[in-house]
Amino acid sequence: MPAEATLRAWRSRIDAFLESRLPPADSSPQRLHQAMRHAVLGDGKRLRPLLVYAAAHAAGTPDEEAMRALDHAAAAVELVHAYSLVHDDLPAMDDDALRRGQPTVHVAFDEATAILAGDALHAEAFALLASAPATAASRVAALAELARAAGSRGMCGGQALDIEATGKQQDIEALAAMHRLKTGALIEASLQLGGLLAGANLKALAALREIGRPLGLAFQIKDDLLDAESDSATLGKTAGKDEAQGKSTYVTVLGIEGARARLGVAAAALDDALRALPQAGKSEGQALSDLALLATRRER
Repeated sequence: MPAEATLRAWRSRIDAFLESRLPPADSSPQRLHQAMRHAVLGDGKRLRPLLVYAAAHAAGTPDEEAMRALDHAAAAVELVHAYSLVHDDLPAMDDDALRRGQPTVHVAFDEATAILAGDALHAEAFALLASAPATAASRVAALAELARAAGSRGMCGGQALDIEATGKQQDIEALAAMHRLKTGALIEASLQLGGLLAGANLKALAALREIGRPLGLAFQIKDDLLDAESDSATLGKTAGKDEAQGKSTYVTVLGIEGARARLGVAAAALDDALRALPQAGKSEGQALSDLALLATRRER
């Protein structure tokens, strides 16, 4: 199956799994459950869950039993990502009204419901991962990986640094360190979870870890370029918000051409890291290579 068709099939798979595992909108407390579903279901890129599946195939060839475990991991990283967006969009942080082409959760519902929806999605992510049909050792390792990526040494820490730096001009080293936590940590974790629940060996896990850093960097630089050059209708979120809020980005620090050049360097490093995968050059590894390419060439 060509990689493009594989990615479409995985996208359908994770969408169906999320639909089935999120609490029904008509179950009590209805407003909270409706807000959770509003935050997750719909027109997201699903990059992180797709990375879980792609990493597993790039490290080996998971059977259907392993794929069921990967469903849990893919859903877990997407729920953590969705919770972070719900909280990011709150007035206390980025105060944004548009996400994935629809009103943000606090706009569609209210701030208190948005906070609770984010909290509930975070908890649900770990409940799903803990119930993955896999060995106890791989579940514990996966839970530890996701917890590290989501906490103060990962995504939350990066968001804290972002808030502290608002209104200040960061240098390129500080900017890269911040985004390695805020954006890169969960991308790295997605790759690791795929490898762990597919039973990858230490060499394959290390190779996946090496892919995470340039992939997270390339994704963030492209995000900054799109924020500067695209529009809200295309992005599905408010364009130009970072600059308007006085936040440093790769574009504000390096300029458009400098950011494009830095993206090229990250893409080259990513290509080198992909070649070290066990399935490099084979059809099983093509989906991960295609996802990596999307990180550098996407339009939204």
